Amino acid sequence: MNNKSGIRRLVLDVLKPHNPSIVELAGVLGDVEGVDGVNLSLYEMDQKTENVKITLEGLDLDYELIRQEIENMGAVVHSVDEIAAGKKIIEEVETHQDR
Repeated sequence: MNNKSGIRRLVLDVLKPHNPSIVELAGVLGDVEGVDGVNLSLYEMDQKTENVKITLEGLDLDYELIRQEIENMGAVVHSVDEIAAGKKIIEEVETHQDR
């Protein structure tokens, strides 16, 4: 890792076909260089597609490489819903506006 603080957490909203399964997609993403852990949650399904929330953590995540692997599996990133970078991960804090 260089002197810059890398991306440590990515939360992605992904649209994927039913195949490959989320188990297969998790395995592929878990093998990407720099990924220490991955979590996939299915939150919507229709006849042909699934919406999945993907959370990845590591010390220096390469977003472009991760996006490429997702696309290689026939899926597409709809949005980056959360990103954390720096020496440590700062958890989101609820404020009055969030209530």
